[in-house]
Amino acid sequence: MASLSKRIRQFLHWWNALGSKRGMILVLFAGFLFVCMDTTTKLLVTHYPVSVVMWLRFIVHVGLLFAWLLPLYGVSVLRTSRLRVHLLRGTLLISSSYFFATALRFLPLPEVASITFTSPIMLTILAVFLLGERVELGRWIAIGCSFGAVLMIIRPGGALFDWAAVLPIITALLFAFYQIMTRRLTGLESPASLILYPGLVGFLLYGIGFWTQPMLPTNPWHYVLILIGGSLSLGSHMTLIQAFKYAPASQLAPFSYAQLVWVVLAGYVVFGHWPDGWSMIGILVLIASGVYCATRKPKASG
Repeated sequence: MASLSKRIRQFLHWWNALGSKRGMILVLFAGFLFVCMDTTTKLLVTHYPVSVVMWLRFIVHVGLLFAWLLPLYGVSVLRTSRLRVHLLRGTLLISSSYFFATALRFLPLPEVASITFTSPIMLTILAVFLLGERVELGRWIAIGCSFGAVLMIIRPGGALFDWAAVLPIITALLFAFYQIMTRRLTGLESPASLILYPGLVGFLLYGIGFWTQPMLPTNPWHYVLILIGGSLSLGSHMTLIQAFKYAPASQLAPFSYAQLVWVVLAGYVVFGHWPDGWSMIGILVLIASGVYCATRKPKASG
């Protein structure tokens, strides 16, 4: 026991000595958790309707969330003067996750996840019109390259270019709007409410969807996947929030693109799918464009 206590103290000393590098490590780990969660989702949506999978996952997510927040804040965690904004923000996130899960039902994981990573690019465009930010020429070029990369991945006339190819694009656009609203609420609402309300909206909306086509898993292994997916859903978001306590978002944003490495590996290990040459080039261009935009500080409109 004394040896274990000593090891824990040594680890904490090492961890604290890392300083802002802790944020980078946590962002990389959060990306890994997100990919694991997406992998469980793809495994499940091939057997059940998306609304069923997502509602059961949100039961776990919200249950764990309340178990964590209620002892800390009590019912005051539900208090807000901006309920409508929370509901709209939550609806945007849940709609984004619905389109993402539906895309996973028809398309390979690496390609879907890569296309949704155009969301920061779309956020850059939306910030020009909604937040008054200015974008210099270099970032406009990166934006153009990112959309060219999407065309490399889905390739008009190729196997991925069907109606399902538009789903991850819709996912990215909805998530960009969600991020815009998050920016507006940050500092005005508590971090706890920013986490809680999207989970509650997801539980309610997917619950309605579930009762329109009720179906419960019959395979015990699928319940295990649901428990894992719900736990990863909360764990990944909490890890990401913790990362921002150690380093600013501008410093951590480029490292979020390492998630695409995990995605490609998960697609190969779990589903036996490896992106073809053009898709790999598109993914690399997306990473380069996203990192470039992430490392450029937004400028306020003059």
